[in-house]
Amino acid sequence: MTAQQLRQITKCYRIGDPAGAYPIFDPTGSKIAPGRWNTPASPMIYTSEHYSTAMLEKLVHGSGMLPPNQHYIEILLPPGLSYEELDTAALPAWADPAPSFASKSYGEDWYQQRRSLLLFVPSVVARLEFNILINPSHPEFPSIQAAPRHHPVWWDTRLFPVAPATSAPTPSSSPPGSAPTRRRRRPAP
Repeated sequence: MTAQQLRQITKCYRIGDPAGAYPIFDPTGSKIAPGRWNTPASPMIYTSEHYSTAMLEKLVHGSGMLPPNQHYIEILLPPGLSYEELDTAALPAWADPAPSFASKSYGEDWYQQRRSLLLFVPSVVARLEFNILINPSHPEFPSIQAAPRHHPVWWDTRLFPVAPATSAPTPSSSPPGSAPTRRRRRPAP
């Protein structure tokens, strides 16, 4: 596929733990625990085109459990950056439940050949949305502007199953300092 160029400023989002071993905007995690599109030899930065898609990706990879201290950053991709968009018809196994050899091989080839800085791939959990993979070894990488500040992710408690009384508190969707909202129970029919 031939690389194209972004025509306008594009935003994407990444969620992580700012107190973790690696910065939020860093490919090291994908080297240690490769994702659908990479191997340890092709570390890349996984982002999502929408904040909500980044949240869904975090939820699906956490198997219903959410790591503590999650924050998001906004990443600005200026016009003129090179990108490719995956042709899903040419890679039918891209959405297999377990990352397939086909998707990892495609991502590694894209990374190693440095065909573009960005690779737009559909999100498996939100098929109409895209994840944007960033190749940190591409010469255009310094053009990307990751926000210098991160912000807390506020999780709506309805996204999580009811936890046993002995477990840790469920993340709150309420802003700091506010009382949690209580939902009224609907009377039984």
